[in-house]
Amino acid sequence: MAWENWTTVTEFIFKGLTDHPGFQGTLLTVFLVIYVTTVVGNLGILIVVWLDSHLQIPMYFFLSNLSFLDVCYSSAVTPKVLVNYSLERKTTSFAGCLIQLYFYAAFATTECYLLAVMAYDRDVAICIALHSHVVAFFNPLILTGSALRMSFCGPNFIDHFFCDGCPLLKLACSGPHLSQVLMLVSGGFSEVSTTSVVLISNCCIRATILRMDSTKGRYKAINTCASHLTAVAIFCGTLLFMYLRPSSSYSLGRDKIISVFYVVVTPMLNPLIYSLRNKEVKNALKRA
Repeated sequence: MAWENWTTVTEFIFKGLTDHPGFQGTLLTVFLVIYVTTVVGNLGILIVVWLDSHLQIPMYFFLSNLSFLDVCYSSAVTPKVLVNYSLERKTTSFAGCLIQLYFYAAFATTECYLLAVMAYDRDVAICIALHSHVVAFFNPLILTGSALRMSFCGPNFIDHFFCDGCPLLKLACSGPHLSQVLMLVSGGFSEVSTTSVVLISNCCIRATILRMDSTKGRYKAINTCASHLTAVAIFCGTLLFMYLRPSSSYSLGRDKIISVFYVVVTPMLNPLIYSLRNKEVKNALKRA
């Protein structure tokens, strides 16, 4: 029993998105541009909401929280990817891999909950959001805790560009089935429940929109709902596809491409979807 928890693998080697050496420089440039755009865009929204008194209302409280999460969420993965693409040997320590897995899962789960409570533009939703952050950071402890109990005796090549749950579990010599069940239950509950809340809320909003007499007001409301649903579809939809399906249907080549969208692209798109299309935010940027 003592040897079951013993880890012989001390580091993991990433295979990345592709083994072709000619694409490494291109991928480094693309990831760097996306990351810089993500950080600048989201920090810009944070600063504007903080400085402009006109934006001190619940809706912009949520948007600033979303921007903060997007910076943290992207920073949990992308800087390490950038370092790896600048090196010939893409490695990470065992501890570093689990730390990345925890924070990536924690920020992703928190964003799921935040997108759900953003369906309510009420002060009470702020309290819900703050409590859901605590739950979201506790949830990944189940996955990382179970990974600590598994044995990794080789090989140590992760067929991915970061420490995601599914590729990591494939390398375990013992206990991967229990971890797969735990990942399915804990992750599935968060993703399904939050996505359901968003869909139900938007259905109620749409019913209200249809009863509106003002064409201008109806257009504005539909535009707001469409923005929120677009963000949820890109982020939660890809997460649901990745984690809530049988392990036999995994295709690492396809899954790596899909994971780029919810890990790298979505944090860049959120400021464009939510904030930069908003007239009040545009005016606040001009004033700043």
